[in-house]
Amino acid sequence: MASRVLLVEDDRNLRGFLRKALREEGYVVDVAATGDEGFPMAEASAYDCIVLDRMLPGLDGLSFVRELRRKGLYSPVLMLTARGEPGERVRGLESGADDYLPKPFDLAELLARIQALIRRARMVPAEQLLTVGPICVDRVKRRVTVHGRVLDLTPREYELLVFMAEHRGRTLSRSRIAESVWHYQFDSETNVVDVYINYLRKKLGVLADGTEIVTVRGVGYRLEEA
Repeated sequence: MASRVLLVEDDRNLRGFLRKALREEGYVVDVAATGDEGFPMAEASAYDCIVLDRMLPGLDGLSFVRELRRKGLYSPVLMLTARGEPGERVRGLESGADDYLPKPFDLAELLARIQALIRRARMVPAEQLLTVGPICVDRVKRRVTVHGRVLDLTPREYELLVFMAEHRGRTLSRSRIAESVWHYQFDSETNVVDVYINYLRKKLGVLADGTEIVTVRGVGYRLEEA
């Protein structure tokens, strides 16, 4: 399957040149002229790589990447910029970009860097993946799938499921869950843990084929693999 690349570049000539070059290399390419145009595209599709100009009108490149990472989206990003000072490169990488290439650049180098980013993203180390029955948690992409189907979780639901999965088969008290996931001392008057456990149960539903969160009466909860 051809890799998908999102190209966000406001320079019309450069955008057209890069789109043509990428397509000739076999990539499926979507293009946007501004950050405001490109960001919804990045949200809607899991691109294998995003080639992003640093100096964009509206939503600039740094803000684009920061917002992408804040939303838990981890497509590799190669940032392009006319400002090649070391400080600019550091800011680009600190924003969440995976690589940084100053303009003007050599096309062969650009293509090699894109290939390297895609190859690196596809080399998934075992510790990155956490599996319990049909549930698979990708801790780098912060994505959960059940039988390959992506589960739509809020950040707190995700953290709760990861904690339960890391301790699968073990009974966890409400206080330990609250302290680890919410980072505060458990208040016996609140039912926030029970509420979020129920949220997770509903979302896992029948998809998990018997892998479920069971209630241990008077103690807490346990994630059991079918």
